[in-house]
Formats: sequence, C-alpha cells, structure tokens
Amino acid sequence: MIQIYITGGTFDKEYNYITGELYFKDTHLQDMLERGRCTVDVDIKTLMMVDSLEMTDDDRDIIIHNCKRCKSENILITHGTDTIVETAKAIHKANIKDKTIVLFGAMVPYAFGTSSDGFFNLGAAFAFAQMNDPGVFVAMNGKCYNWDNVRKNRDTGFFEKLK
Repeated sequence: MIQIYITGGTFDKEYNYITGELYFKDTHLQDMLERGRCTVDVDIKTLMMVDSLEMTDDDRDIIIHNCKRCKSENILITHGTDTIVETAKAIHKANIKDKTIVLFGAMVPYAFGTSSDGFFNLGAAFAFAQMNDPGVFVAMNGKCYNWDNVRKNRDTGFFEKLK
C-alpha cells in the first residue's frame, strides 16, 4: 500500500473566476486516481491545505510525525513547489528509516485541465516510490531527485540537479 499525504500547494488549488484568485477547496487526488485507473492500494490523508510559501516548521513537524508513524514503506506527499526541497530536507533530517518518501507537486493547478503538470507528476511519483530504495526524493518534470541534489530553477520553472 502507498500512503499519500496531502499538504496543499498549487497542485490542489482552485481558480476563482470572479476574483482571479487561487484558493483551496479540497484535494483532487481521489478523482485523479480514478481517472488514471490506478489499481495500487492507497490510503489518502489530508494533513493540511497550505501554499508552501506559508508552510511553517510546525507544519513540517506534522508531516514528519505522520511519516514516522506510517505503517507503509512507500509514502507520497503533495507539496507546493516553492519550498518542497526545504520540507524534503526536514524529513531527511528526521532520520526516518526503511521508507521511500517522494514529494511532488505541480506548477499549474490540476483544476486548470490539460495545461496542468499535476497528473504527470503524480504518475511519476507513484513509479518512483515503488522503484527507489528507501530515502527522501523530489519528483518533478518526469525526473526523480535525491532531496539534497535538487533545486527549483525560478527562471525556467523546472527542477534541476545541483551537481
């Protein structure tokens, strides 16, 4: 079974057509798994719905606490892309053994339809969680990065290796 923790980020944002603002309503994960015809046994738990720029150390502690007590060896975490690496680092420092933890997100909300990268990043994260050895990873743009060898390139909008 794969445990999925929802934390928010652009991945799950909705668009208010009146004000033009992005906001949170509910996660799209269950709908995405059904549309993708996912046959993997999953448990989905919403921990929070926050923009990653507003994520606090207390929020990261909640994520870490849930990862530590999780019975599954494979964990996916939806996360905003602006601070995804910071959270991955915090999870690594918590020294969680024998679990493969993959954080992923989207640059464009899933609610935007075919222009969103969310569906693609979700599928890739599933594959990486099942194929990688235990550790903490960031999955974006079809690639999987070790937590300490990735950054978001704010000029291109893509993730890339540091070294």
